[in-house]
Amino acid sequence: MTKGSGAERGAGLSAVSGAILAMSRHLEVRDVLKTIVASARELLDAEYAALGVPDDHGGFAQFVVDGVSEEQWKAIGPLPRQHGILAAMLQEATPQRLGDVRQDPRFEGWPGAHPDMSDFLGMPVADGDEILGALFLANKRRSAEGHSPDPEPAGGCGFTEEDEALLGMLAQHAAIALTNARLYERSRELTIAGERARLAHELHDAVSQKLFSLRLTAQAVTALVDRDPARAKGELQQVTRLAAEAADELRAAVVELRPAALDEDGLIATLRTQIQVLDRAHSAKVTFASHGLRALPAAQEEALLRVAQEALHNALRHADAQHVDVTLVRHRQGAVLRIADDGRGFDPGIVRRAGRHLGLVSMRDRASGVGGRLTVESEPGKGTAVEMEVPGG
Repeated sequence: MTKGSGAERGAGLSAVSGAILAMSRHLEVRDVLKTIVASARELLDAEYAALGVPDDHGGFAQFVVDGVSEEQWKAIGPLPRQHGILAAMLQEATPQRLGDVRQDPRFEGWPGAHPDMSDFLGMPVADGDEILGALFLANKRRSAEGHSPDPEPAGGCGFTEEDEALLGMLAQHAAIALTNARLYERSRELTIAGERARLAHELHDAVSQKLFSLRLTAQAVTALVDRDPARAKGELQQVTRLAAEAADELRAAVVELRPAALDEDGLIATLRTQIQVLDRAHSAKVTFASHGLRALPAAQEEALLRVAQEALHNALRHADAQHVDVTLVRHRQGAVLRIADDGRGFDPGIVRRAGRHLGLVSMRDRASGVGGRLTVESEPGKGTAVEMEVPGG
């Protein structure tokens, strides 16, 4: 895009407008990040693009790439740390435009499977004084003759000042889209928590009243059983009715307490979202992978979710784990959920004898209640693996 071409400038602005609209269509943070990266790469005609969202421990809570295959990404290995040029963008909020990133004194190399990069354009994504992330592009595409569409500036960088301004504009709107997505996720979490608190309060009131009436009626039966057996029999029928009503209240509450996100998004999306939140909130690396899964009966999906939550809580709060890997895969007509950590582990026999079940009893009850089974493998110093299998529908 040359500075003298009004038509091309208009096309560029139209492309920016399209990218901004694409970002605004998404409410989930991960989807917004993917859209930002893909839009930036397409808009500025780069071979590679990435966006990193920093955590509080010198790494990245999320890191999204475009232009790298899934196989390449797996071969590259762990996420980068906040050092060198990435650190400059995150700490000083300064754009970076380099003719050859490998020649920069701050460059510290990359893994063997990492694609080769030269031209580099990096832009911080900021909301006021808060740095939300670092967006960068590499390898401006050349024409068939081997030249950039525009004359390269001094230093040989294919990305121009105009490209930098365009990326800066995109980064400003990316900050708005990312902030909105975070607020949406937070508001949904608060809405769900508030609704569950309301239901719990209503459950407490309704069932407490029924149980109080049940207790008074039972006491009356005790007083009447010898001197007025006929009337005592009538009161016992009242006890039966009140007990049935209390059971109905409990069943209704259990149905209402089914996680709203599970109904709206399904098991995989709900688990992925919750695990992303845990990964950001804890120093341990928490990952999630799923493939081949079919839709399961609602009761089985809820049981799987509850077991995953309990096992994750144990791994992150009690086991001092550094890595927790969650997988959910299809198995025959059903599914297998596995939560494995590298924490301190425990002797299952000692835990049982001491009565410290770490939720193991409730997890086994949930599994058996939907026709599934739960196994726990653990050993002191060697981590823990919780596996739950359900038969499907």
